[in-house]
Amino acid sequence: MRPGTLPDVPPSAAHPDLARYVTRLGDDALVLGQRLCQWITRAPTIDEDLALSNIALDLIGHARALLARAGRLDGTGRTEDDFAYTRSEREFTNALLTELPNGDFAVTVARQLAYTHFAVLHYESLAHCADPELAAFGARAAKEVAFHRLHADRWTVTLGRGTAESARRMRHALERVWPYAGELFEEDDLLRRLAASGTVPSPAPLRDTWLGRVTGVVTEAGLAVPAPTWSATGGRAGLHTEEFGPLIAELQSVRRQFPGGTW
Repeated sequence: MRPGTLPDVPPSAAHPDLARYVTRLGDDALVLGQRLCQWITRAPTIDEDLALSNIALDLIGHARALLARAGRLDGTGRTEDDFAYTRSEREFTNALLTELPNGDFAVTVARQLAYTHFAVLHYESLAHCADPELAAFGARAAKEVAFHRLHADRWTVTLGRGTAESARRMRHALERVWPYAGELFEEDDLLRRLAASGTVPSPAPLRDTWLGRVTGVVTEAGLAVPAPTWSATGGRAGLHTEEFGPLIAELQSVRRQFPGGTW
């Protein structure tokens, strides 16, 4: 077994609902990792170039483990590469937050703030789920994403308490990102079935804790948590923003130009 992968599941243990759930988590990590890769050679400093690259690598590592497991759980035997490179836009089930364009550095920080606080809580709860392989993954991933959260927290405070311009940009970034955060906690029929069976926890109960933690960071930054008048949704059902198509085209370009190619 390759490092970072989850153990094989025998055919008799195929679980379509769990496969869909794992695919969602894998898509979140893959798409956000791809977005962060777009900062390479474009970050404000060399240190940030390296920091964002390392965060992206962690996320893509999570995606590889989760999507490979999804291919075993759904009985198709698809690999992580199959999931990443051969699906259409509508087949991706990531939350819309993860596909938002990077914008300026403050927008990326705000997106990371919302996502990382959610991901740590979600993976910590997953570490106690009934599936031992997912539980082990959740425990490891929570520790890794905690470093991503620390990075986002520090930059939120730095920008909020920096210059008038940096504070303005951070405020605008929070307002840009916040309508997309609620989708992370949505509970649909799939999640209700899995939670009712005790297979995995629902993310819905995590929202109050998440809000308390991000509010603490935003307040320390001298800013206020936005109160959006609308909430984005649809990513879990394959409905994406118009910026998603170019992102996936970029991700899949080499594979589509050289199908079956090996290096």
